[in-house]
Amino acid sequence: MNSSAHEKILVVDDQPVNVQLLKYKLEREGLVVETAYSGEEALDSVARAHPALILLDVMMPEMDGIEVCRRLQSNENTRVIPVIFVTARGAREHKIEGLSVGAVDYITKPVDLDEMVARVRTQLRLVSINREMVDLQKRLDESRRTAMIGAVMQGIAHNLNNLLAVVLGYVDLIKLQFNKPENVRTNASNVEKAVKRIADVIKQLNRLVVQTRPPTSHVPLQRLLENGVARYQATFQIDTPVEIENPLGNLEVEVHVESAEDILSKLLINAWESYGLPKTHTHAHAYAHAYAHTHAASDGESGGPRPISIRTNAARSPNGANAFAIHIEDRGCGIAPGIREHMFEPFVSTKQHVGVGMGLSIARHMLRTFGGDLAVTDREGGGVTATITCPVEQKATADPNVRSG
Repeated sequence: MNSSAHEKILVVDDQPVNVQLLKYKLEREGLVVETAYSGEEALDSVARAHPALILLDVMMPEMDGIEVCRRLQSNENTRVIPVIFVTARGAREHKIEGLSVGAVDYITKPVDLDEMVARVRTQLRLVSINREMVDLQKRLDESRRTAMIGAVMQGIAHNLNNLLAVVLGYVDLIKLQFNKPENVRTNASNVEKAVKRIADVIKQLNRLVVQTRPPTSHVPLQRLLENGVARYQATFQIDTPVEIENPLGNLEVEVHVESAEDILSKLLINAWESYGLPKTHTHAHAYAHAYAHTHAASDGESGGPRPISIRTNAARSPNGANAFAIHIEDRGCGIAPGIREHMFEPFVSTKQHVGVGMGLSIARHMLRTFGGDLAVTDREGGGVTATITCPVEQKATADPNVRSG
């Protein structure tokens, strides 16, 4: 049986004879028909019966078909219902008026019943195709989420196993060298760093799954930038200065300070490492690096200057609110082509450091929690620009749940 046989058709006309004629023909074709004899009755029927399609007379007293269609279009739950106007007004301007308010088709009276059935079935097929597309998209999204969960779990297991191996290795060294205090202190320090890295992986996972926004506070933008730079320099033991160009000055912004400074710190270390790790660099920095690297490292550029700059400007958030943008720019090796399409997936990296984290995933997740976003693009002239966008003020009525990514 045709799937459209189970779809309800609402026929609306102030003339009962017209309603009965269309109803009889459609039911002979195996379709289910609801009827209404006024605009108000039509809206009530839509709310009650949820028709798949509406055959709507234009010329009706009190509320005409044009107004009915406008009201249907103004409601998110009903605007998807296709409306076919049925009217004696066949002038071109009348058809344009009907189509402009949201109708999908136009049938003039006297109605050719076979043509009417053909047009109805065409629209029902389109409705069916659209539903299949929506269902397919939902299943695709579910598959992506399942794949993402699998990737996260696999990445967590891999990272924690590697880090535990590091811890056990240093413990073994301590046992072997217990009579050499200097070696014991060095290895104990390395154990501590590895354990902190394990805690950081767990902390990142918690940020990825959290569904409520942490508390926010107001802070001058300049202070936020300076604190982010200071955290980056202290965490990764880098004393190279970062140029800050902040025309917004001490604009008061509402953020979760800990998260904002952490995101800035991770983006800055990513920019620093885009120039390539120097050969004298200690492995302590390697597993302290809590960021999903998006750059292709170059062994040939390990010793030169590594300019990194931060600049700001006024912007609009994804939902249109007043926002500020922070651009972190480097002149390094650029985005590796192999991960350009996957840079926001957890544990993506071009490097093999122990304990590579979920940096970009976490950063974008947190920003979207607060109505902002993160973009990573090629910088004109070489290198990469990472752009943070965040609303200046957080609305109390904002949805605390994370948008899908």
